[in-house]
Amino acid sequence: MNEVKLEALKKKGIFLVLLSLTLLFFPITICYNKVSAEEDPSLSKIHAPEFPKDVDWLNTSHPLTLAALREKIILLDFWTYCCINCIHVLPKLHDLELKYGDNLVVIGVHSAKFRDEGETHNIRDAILRYEIKHPVINDRDFRVWKEYDARAWPTMVLIDPDGYIVGTKSGESGPEYFDPMIQRLVDEYSTAGKLDSTPLNLTLEEDNRPKSLLSYPGKVHVDDKNNKLFISDSNHNRILQVSLPDGTVEAVIGNGKVGIDDGSYDQATFNHPQGIFRHKDYLYVADTENHALRRLDLKKKIVTTIAGTGEQAQFRAKGGNALTTALNSPWDVLWEEEKLFIAMAGPHQIWYYEPGNDIVGVYAGSGREDIIDGQADEAALAQPSGLATDGKLMYFADSEVSAIRTVSLEKKPKVKTIVGMGLFKFGDEDGVGSTVRLQHPLGVTYLEGDLYVADTYNNKIKKIEIKKFKSTTYAGNGSDGVTDGDRLRSTFDEPGGLDASQDGKIYIADTNNHLIRVLDTTNDKVSTLVLKGFKEKMPESEMPDIPQYSIPKWSMKSGAGSIQVKLYLPEEFKLNKEGGVYLTVTNDPQQLLQLDNSTFSATDKEFNVPVNWLQGDGYVDFALEFYYCRESNEGLCFFDTQTFRLPLSISSAAETSTFLLENRQVMIPSDSN
Repeated sequence: MNEVKLEALKKKGIFLVLLSLTLLFFPITICYNKVSAEEDPSLSKIHAPEFPKDVDWLNTSHPLTLAALREKIILLDFWTYCCINCIHVLPKLHDLELKYGDNLVVIGVHSAKFRDEGETHNIRDAILRYEIKHPVINDRDFRVWKEYDARAWPTMVLIDPDGYIVGTKSGESGPEYFDPMIQRLVDEYSTAGKLDSTPLNLTLEEDNRPKSLLSYPGKVHVDDKNNKLFISDSNHNRILQVSLPDGTVEAVIGNGKVGIDDGSYDQATFNHPQGIFRHKDYLYVADTENHALRRLDLKKKIVTTIAGTGEQAQFRAKGGNALTTALNSPWDVLWEEEKLFIAMAGPHQIWYYEPGNDIVGVYAGSGREDIIDGQADEAALAQPSGLATDGKLMYFADSEVSAIRTVSLEKKPKVKTIVGMGLFKFGDEDGVGSTVRLQHPLGVTYLEGDLYVADTYNNKIKKIEIKKFKSTTYAGNGSDGVTDGDRLRSTFDEPGGLDASQDGKIYIADTNNHLIRVLDTTNDKVSTLVLKGFKEKMPESEMPDIPQYSIPKWSMKSGAGSIQVKLYLPEEFKLNKEGGVYLTVTNDPQQLLQLDNSTFSATDKEFNVPVNWLQGDGYVDFALEFYYCRESNEGLCFFDTQTFRLPLSISSAAETSTFLLENRQVMIPSDSN
């Protein structure tokens, strides 16, 4: 072997060692970093490729073109909605949008990893779930991805007002990296008079979605001892306490605003909470986008932050004091052996919280994103998102590797994979062990020796026989929708969490359907849980700005009379009688009428409200609230609120004592989901 070859092999060996170290410490989704224009000036003259003409656009009424956006600063965000790193970037992008206003246009380029993610209606749900307010392209065929030479999720590309690429950056740090560059472009092009600050006036997906009672519920927890169900109503930023089996909402925990305020139920705030678990008189909550753990005292009705700083951990922390250690997207929680275990999706690890010592630490996972079994501190996990236990083993849904895995509950815990194969090994195949293909499962629960899995992107519930490592489809036909009845003919839409009760019922957070479904393993039927008693507990933040309709002046006969209400709904819709319809007198400054109560409720579209008309002139304000659903699906319930101002002249000489109140146009949901 000559010296030249020996030297080459040495260099190759050093390169492989460095590559191995790089892959160990940087997850595959963010390991690629391209060179920026500042580092290589030759990039500054690369013209940005135009968008394809035949792709679906969301959050805009029409396709956008780079030619029409000339004189705007454009930031492309290549993302996929399964990716935790991409989710972490979204609030940072929103901060840039607020900072630079109409000078900057952020465009999301959704290049899907999983098959289900490539469907436009699923991307629409992701936009609504993550409250994205910029245009998004469905780049399902990776055409834009290839044109811009993207290599990782997330990747960001900066385009100047002349239409040239001036920077490319992969990883979560993209927004911070580009912030000073955007500021320089604003200064330079505004001075030259070449910066367009005209608003785009986008039509957002949220503008076309009616309010629903639940909004993208993420997780559920069954409290068998007290016959309760707890629901993470994630996009309403609250937790619901529901009695079983009747479905009455007993408590709403959180006022619906985004925040991390402690205090009473109506003072507390959350930020898209996910996992929940009751132990004794406490309910523990994974407050995901606050990167914190919260504890609800169910007797005192007080919410307290017990771990996390409210900020995302920027590096893989090792643990320490619970309130001074930053966490990273806690997604589920589970109490076992005097510890609270945490599925920490962000750093690809499982953590623990010890309440007696007020400390947090890593229980399993090296931090590398992969599917590697072995000793807990050496094993590689990939975005763990759901936890369950049989008292001996802890089971977790390892979503990015589409696997169900275990970690033992012992002094030297070990990680082992039950079903699933790897980061890019996914699908919908029943079988045994590594032959099984799931698609981004987010939830798992244990029942009588078996596991039941929310196989999220396959819209199914899978059953895993633990001893055989065997997985079979248990419920759902794979289509997205809301179909009750026979379990194998039922339909779901990206279920995110589930929990089993002792009587054999599995409660499912059917996330994109905004519903709680019930899978009864004793009769093989699926049903929809209808929530009751919701109206009076609705948080203010959930109610939209409501226009007030003016009604021509009415002359009413004083004395006993009535208000006749007639409710009109769109074709194929009906009143949801569990929710009902409510007429409320919100303002009567001249005291023109008397009611037994200020609010009158009914369960029919037509009803009469007895009133006593008093003499005088003025006006009365009414609010009409009603809950409605499609004829074929009473479980999926929307609500509407309309307010009216009625000018009145009340005297003994008037001829009529009955006023007819009819509602105005009702929003029709864009689809059955």
